Order: sequence, then C-alpha cells, then structure tokens
Amino acid sequence: MILLENFGYTDFFEKQITDKEKELGLIPARIISIQKESYRLVSACGENNAKLKGSVFYQDNELKTYPAVGDFVLIKDNEQGEDIIYRVLERHSSFSRANPSLPTKISGASAQMVAANFDYVFLMTSLNHDFNLRRLERYLAAAWQSGGTPVIILTKADLSSDYEEKIALTKEISPGVDIHAISCYTGFGLEALSHYLKPGKTLVFMGSSGIGKSSLVNALAEKELMKVNTIREDDSRGHHTTTYRQLFALESGALIIDTPGMRELGIWSADEGVSEVFSDIEDLIASCRFHDCHHKTEPGCAVKKALADGTLSLSRYQSYLKLEKEARFTAKKAALYESRLRNSQKTSKKK
Repeated sequence: MILLENFGYTDFFEKQITDKEKELGLIPARIISIQKESYRLVSACGENNAKLKGSVFYQDNELKTYPAVGDFVLIKDNEQGEDIIYRVLERHSSFSRANPSLPTKISGASAQMVAANFDYVFLMTSLNHDFNLRRLERYLAAAWQSGGTPVIILTKADLSSDYEEKIALTKEISPGVDIHAISCYTGFGLEALSHYLKPGKTLVFMGSSGIGKSSLVNALAEKELMKVNTIREDDSRGHHTTTYRQLFALESGALIIDTPGMRELGIWSADEGVSEVFSDIEDLIASCRFHDCHHKTEPGCAVKKALADGTLSLSRYQSYLKLEKEARFTAKKAALYESRLRNSQKTSKKK
C-alpha cells in the first residue's frame, strides 16, 4: 500500500474532503504525469491511469479546474481499468502562463497550468549562450506569484570561465533568492542542493529547452530517469528532451516536477510577482514627489534621478515596464474571460 504522505499529501488537502465525498468512496490521489488528455496518478491503491468524470467536467458551462501535474484530486478507484477523477483539490501553490495556443489578440483567454503544489521553484538557466537576465526576471516574477520559493540554478558551470561574474549579475536582480552554480557533468555545486531534497517536499524545474533540466533530474536521482541528448556545437545548448510534464520521486523522499522547456513565458496574473522582483523600482516610484508621476518631465522624480546617476539601469527599468504592462493586460483578459463565462452560465440556466 502506498502512503500518499510520501507524495506530499498533508492536512491542507485532507481537510478539503467532505463527509459526503468520503461516503461515496472517493479517495485522494496525486497527478504524476499528463500526456494530452491521459492522466497518470498515484493513490493509496497504487499507480494507475485515470480519466475525468464526464458529467462533472464536460456537461455544463461552469468554470472548471482541470488537473495539472502535482495536483491532488479525488478519484473513484477502479481495479478493472482507469480510475475516475471527480475533483481537483485546492492548490497551495501553482504556476501558470498565458496559453500559447491562443491568439494574442483575442478578447479573453485562459491560463495554461504548468504545475501545482510545489515548495521550491528551481529557475534554471545555463551559464553559456542561454544566460539572459531579462528572461530570468520574467521567470522570477512568475515564481514569486506561484506561492513557491524561487531558487536560481545556473547550469553548465564547466562551460563558463566567468561564472562568478554572472552570479554577481544575477544577485543584482534577485535579492534574497538562493543562487547556485552547478555542473551536472563534473558534479560541481550539486551537494548544496541536498538542502532542498527533503522527504515530501516538491520541486518544480523551470527553464528553456536544452539548459540541463533532464541532466539535473538524473544527477539528483543518482540514476538515469530521463534521456539526455548531446550538446549542439553551434550554440552550446542541449537538445530539447522533455516533451510532457511529469513528477519523479527520489530516493531521498523529495519529488521533482520536470516541465518542457519554454523559451518564452507569457505572464498570466503575476502582478504580485512583478512587485516582488522589482521592489527596488517600486520603492523609487513611491519616493517621487508626485504620486501620479509618469517619470518623464516631472520635477522630483526619483526614477529619473536613479537612471541619471546609474543606480538604476535603463535595461532593468525597461524590463519592469514591459512585465508590469503585460501583467496588467493579461489580468484584464482573465477578468473578461471569467465575466463572459459567468454570463454564459446565467444564459444557460435561464434556458
């Protein structure tokens, strides 16, 4: 019999199950992989495939929460075939992005859930051609918004002669965030990551394709769980290997959610995350003489002063403006999407 506590199940989730659901024989399970609409999960009854209960998820216009990797769900166990998923339990953390399959100019869109119920977000970027501070700021904003604790992992230290300089640059944009430079090839820096590998704790890996996520999964597991492809000579990047999201259990008792690489990350509802990453800029804005300062021609502008004396770089300020605008735009799209769903539900009920 599998103990679901070993997969991160806590009282937070147990308290959400109603007496009626228990009477119906529903039990908790955790989603460990998703391929298209095929779910793989683990419960006290073991590991099994599962499908959504049609009458719950497909028969009306109500806004539904669909399972993501890492989610805890309520299921009806089926010894003869696929288990049936009835409900997704409330998440204590989650990471989503704007759905890349939808046109950017549509009025209203949904978020694409990437992973759920994790404790740490390993934000990974390599120390060679992939190193990009502006992209890392974007990942940090989403990580702070998620409810997990961000940890920056700078991979492929063996391929970088100036990794200490890049660590210093990374610290400037991520105060208070743990930063680790590692090499899965030589083993450099891996021992420090054992701090996060505690029983029942879940880590999610985020980063572009080919920066070493699969290699790190194998290194932490101390065995080959995932296929790793070779490095391309033209840009020093690995080939894309992960094609779907999946959760792995390590011998240490820790759990890892690996995700397909994402070169671009569309921010979905990350206003709090943007404020956390750019708290220095928002402190400057609060110090301006006028509360409605546009930071252009107004006297007493703290932002203009910081740009002039070099304490704030133009590139970082432009990154803030871009992400803050994007977060506001997607928040409006989300509100419009949900409003249209509510109106659709009202119309459906009248009929």
